[in-house]
Amino acid sequence: MFGKQIGIDLGTVNVLAYEPGKGIVLQEPSVVAISLADNRIVAVGDEARRMLGRTPETIEVSRPLRDGVIADYVVTEAMLRYFISKLCGRFRLFRPDVMVSVPVGVTSVESRAVHDASVQAGARKAYLIPEPLAGAIGADMPVHTPTGNMVVDIGGGTSEAAVIAMNGIVVSQSVRVGGNRLDEAIAAYIKRKYNLMIGDQTAEEVKIQIGSALSLEEELSIEVKGRDQIAGLPKTIQVSSGEVTEAMADPLSSIVGVVKAVLQQTPPELSSDIIDRGMMMTGGGAVLRNIDRLLTQETGVPCYVAENPIACVAIGAGKALLNYEILKRTMSVE
Repeated sequence: MFGKQIGIDLGTVNVLAYEPGKGIVLQEPSVVAISLADNRIVAVGDEARRMLGRTPETIEVSRPLRDGVIADYVVTEAMLRYFISKLCGRFRLFRPDVMVSVPVGVTSVESRAVHDASVQAGARKAYLIPEPLAGAIGADMPVHTPTGNMVVDIGGGTSEAAVIAMNGIVVSQSVRVGGNRLDEAIAAYIKRKYNLMIGDQTAEEVKIQIGSALSLEEELSIEVKGRDQIAGLPKTIQVSSGEVTEAMADPLSSIVGVVKAVLQQTPPELSSDIIDRGMMMTGGGAVLRNIDRLLTQETGVPCYVAENPIACVAIGAGKALLNYEILKRTMSVE
């Protein structure tokens, strides 16, 4: 009654929180910096992200979530506690109810870990919702109708495709390939072609600035700084958007494969709805240039990017918490 209700998108790259009536109230990287000398948390979120690849040996900077699931339980719990106290104040009378998104392909052990970490971090009650369902609700798709709604959620660690009808997931597929894998592919390509070592943040910057899923009519280019593998000295090169498209081809084909697999398993009645209405893209990966055109080209189904793709899952989780009584039949509840 008095406690806050918060929808949380617990992502591999970012954590977003949505509060009904207030909108997105938190958006920070899911990165934690730990002092190895006394095992103490030094920084969380934006501050910790700025330390990635730049710390002395006494401080370890890590992402406690890998491929959309908890890789380090203790650090994830500490990170969630930090974010929840940031949202609710340290001395709160009432603990919040939270709805946390989980990838559609998680095991019961992985989902239990997310639930327990949320409760340990200070939630009164924690509920879980599959990411594609949260994304579809956040994108204002009519998920409560018997009509087929297809959503493709590309996050930092996982990419998922699902067909939703009557508040439930009819068909879904997930692959542990997302934005992080695209960054790794860019870094590996530059290392192979130019003998230049670059960090994850530089690779992500290249992807954001000039990355495209399909070749661009007007080539873009960017200066990339790194360390020469042979001489061991700093070096600067020019990289074109065509090279970045080539570098990302493999992980993108895995994402296309997931979408095709879902379309192949969709019941015929729902398939006709999807051809009429197209599919909706959510998640940070949906921001990549021309990824909607690539999916349309490969599947023959029109593809659209949601209005605020990065926030869709968090918004959907928050809205689902308000309509929990209706949705609880189709969700795993603890």
